[in-house]
Amino acid sequence: MTDAKVSYTQEVEKLDLRSHDITEDKIAALRAAFPEAFTEGDRIDFERLKLALGESVDVGKERYGMNWPGKAECFRTIQQPSLGTLRPCPEESVEWDTTENLIIEGDNLEVLKLLQKAYLGKVKMIYIDPPYNTGNDFIYPDDYTESLQTYLEYTGQVDSQGKKFSTNTETDGRFHSKWLNMMYPRLYLARNLLREDGLIFITIDDCEVDNLRKCCSEVFGEENFVAQIEWQKRYTRSNNTDEFTSVIDHIVVFRKSDKFKPQLIEREEEANARYQNPDNDPRGPWKAIPFLNPLSPEERPNLVYDITHPSGRVIKPQKKAWRSEECVWKRLVAENRVWWGRDGYSDTPSIKRFLSEVRQGMTPINFWDYEFAGHTDAANQELKEIFGDKVFDTPKPIRLVKRMMQLAAPSEENCIVLDFFAGSGTVAHAVLDLNKQDGGERKFILVQLPEFTGRQDYVTIADICKERVRRVIEKMNGEEAGKLPFGNATKPDRGFRVYKLAESNFKPWDAKVIHDSEVLTKQLELHIDHVSTGRSDGDIIYEILLKCGFQLTSPVETIQLAKKIVYSVANGELFICLDRKLNMELIRAMAERKPERVVCLDEGFTRNDQLKANAAQILRTKGVSSFKTI
Repeated sequence: MTDAKVSYTQEVEKLDLRSHDITEDKIAALRAAFPEAFTEGDRIDFERLKLALGESVDVGKERYGMNWPGKAECFRTIQQPSLGTLRPCPEESVEWDTTENLIIEGDNLEVLKLLQKAYLGKVKMIYIDPPYNTGNDFIYPDDYTESLQTYLEYTGQVDSQGKKFSTNTETDGRFHSKWLNMMYPRLYLARNLLREDGLIFITIDDCEVDNLRKCCSEVFGEENFVAQIEWQKRYTRSNNTDEFTSVIDHIVVFRKSDKFKPQLIEREEEANARYQNPDNDPRGPWKAIPFLNPLSPEERPNLVYDITHPSGRVIKPQKKAWRSEECVWKRLVAENRVWWGRDGYSDTPSIKRFLSEVRQGMTPINFWDYEFAGHTDAANQELKEIFGDKVFDTPKPIRLVKRMMQLAAPSEENCIVLDFFAGSGTVAHAVLDLNKQDGGERKFILVQLPEFTGRQDYVTIADICKERVRRVIEKMNGEEAGKLPFGNATKPDRGFRVYKLAESNFKPWDAKVIHDSEVLTKQLELHIDHVSTGRSDGDIIYEILLKCGFQLTSPVETIQLAKKIVYSVANGELFICLDRKLNMELIRAMAERKPERVVCLDEGFTRNDQLKANAAQILRTKGVSSFKTI
């Protein structure tokens, strides 16, 4: 073997099976902004950074901020990459081949990590309805350092070692801290997925609303607080308590950046009714706006001048100056926009503001009553109509989520809406319903822990979620059966792909193994074929997609090259070959197609470094930017 071939072999990279390294991104951004703060070993020198930032650095011991037991562990949790994967489940899906919607079953912390590469900055809106920390509905991994292992044990995918998911009780002593330890990493990871013009809505009750606000201010930035909406979830009080009846929940709203601008909501009939046309003006209904300024004549002397009343009287401003300068007034008179009252004798002129000139929507407010956004009784009724039974305790009404989407996910955009505390699947129902209503093409991603329900029919909450969406789709399709599509409307996306969190398809190298020759030899033998037992090509393909940064709904085509199967992803952007016996004919055939990236099983080059070296050289010559093995 020549030295040249050896060097090419060494340059063939292994595909990184870990989830996206968030810390590396932060360091890269810091390096780009402050290269002078990095040492020769590519370490951050904080003293140099302080010098570069000057007086902007706060070196005091006392500072305003939020702290709690376990916060440092939150950052270690965030920085710990996931080695899991999401296994495709076409048999539980609807319209697998064409849909771009996702329902993912698994611990949302691990799933959010796995989505980082493929969905970074792609989500327009997030809505979550997290556990309210009531003491009995709070499910979380007890050991954050082994989150995936804990989840696998909880769901029976591996032998239990005593770890569990449990409730959080006030007698625990760290009641609020545990809730924050659960929420902080998830919010941090969720922020990365938002588009720059994205928005997050979080429903919460009185117990944790203050902590949630402070937590979001730290993660998203205090300047990105949008609103705290009070949602009237009930339309009547309860007399079964001696305390206050809670009739509202809070909706905490934060944006990713100032690029977010809320959509206007439809105008209410009450607002339009204020515009009338008492003088039959051909320009249509209008509303009278007093021609007065909030400030006094002394404060605005440039807005003080004589106005002639239709009766001939001269009117001077008294306690308030006029609204505009004299040249504007003369223009308004010429345009017949001045109104002196129905009898024409008012001493204060008004200006006509025509309904046709008013914005065709209304700015949102921070109080949503039950008529505007639905209520919990309606949510329960929606589920009962679907299942014939109350299968879930705390659903949210679809009207509430639709209102959020009308503000943050307009119909003209192909928006992704994410809910990683999916519950009974309200967000998917709302997306499908609003798309049907306005012709939008919004997509949903739901993540739900398979929390056991104790029922025989729907064993987990994830089962309830999937079945609800199936039935909603079936009902919508049934209602439209036999109807012709309107205009050039495309077929709506009424399907979803199911994926389930699992261990990686590839056996990880155990660095903690005993340094014994016999044990090491056994481990090396296992890694000759390091694909886990029972995993299909589909399982492997979608793990590679995810870890290469492709979305889970990217099109995958099976093609034949040199009499072997190759998977072409995203119209040939990525080639995946899982053949265990690669040859030069296949390498040349892939190179001729000129994909941007190629991934092969390392096992395909077993004991043939020369083939790997030649493959790297040929693919590079044909312009393949990345060739990796796994």
